[in-house]
Amino acid sequence: MVGKLFLCATPIGNLSDMTPRVIETLESVDLIAAEDTRNSIKLLNHFEIKTPMTSYHEFNKVEKAKYLIEQMQEGKNIALITDAGTPAISDPGEVLVAMCQEAGITVTSLPGAAACITALTLSGLSTRRFCFEGFLPADKKEKKEILEELSSESRTMIVYEAPHHLIRTLEDLYHVLGERRLTICRELTKKFETIMPTTLKEALSYYEENEPRGEYVLVIEGKSLSQKREEKQEQWQEMSIEEHMKYYEDTGVDHKEAMKLVAKDRGVGKRDIYQYLLNIEK
Repeated sequence: MVGKLFLCATPIGNLSDMTPRVIETLESVDLIAAEDTRNSIKLLNHFEIKTPMTSYHEFNKVEKAKYLIEQMQEGKNIALITDAGTPAISDPGEVLVAMCQEAGITVTSLPGAAACITALTLSGLSTRRFCFEGFLPADKKEKKEILEELSSESRTMIVYEAPHHLIRTLEDLYHVLGERRLTICRELTKKFETIMPTTLKEALSYYEENEPRGEYVLVIEGKSLSQKREEKQEQWQEMSIEEHMKYYEDTGVDHKEAMKLVAKDRGVGKRDIYQYLLNIEK
């Protein structure tokens, strides 16, 4: 009989957030795959869990996944845990899950703490629509591309950051996004948890005077839909009507429909566009 993979969420700080179901599962599986066994042994010892562990992390995620899948194919049940929070969120566990699905192995998730959701609910910003970026990439070119995408994002954005990179990340965000409301969440669920509603500019000023310490989640206000509409309309106004028509016709839209779309973009009547084009043709 083929075994299963259990994604077990662990506390992001407060050990009381460990769920009874996760404890029971960690006790009953045959093996626990942990991001850092040195950190996880403290958690297991606290709950008196004696199940054997093996490492599963960013640098062995593919080869070790093959081994873990072999173990499950032989009938063993395996639990995956990360240092803190939910496995596969900004975590190499996503690779193992994908490989399990390819191998036809059942994967189930035991919900629990996730820093991104905890921070979002504490932010005071819109929670209806949001996007999660995790840690921004170290590669400068890739980071620039992602920040440019985020500059027009209307959803609330969530970013993770370590203390030694916080000021640089705030500088990058402010430079590309401009001034935005921001809630900085630090050391979530821990003794020195701090929730700071602020702005990107104010946050930069604060951390230039106060050394960043602890792990951070940045929850950033998205661009309003009205701002996006205004910017789009400005973009259309920079085009001539002929260029605007060509933009749509090049995508396969017929002439009549293109006139309708151009009129809508520019906030005028379709007849105005028709008359303009007629005069040009004369």
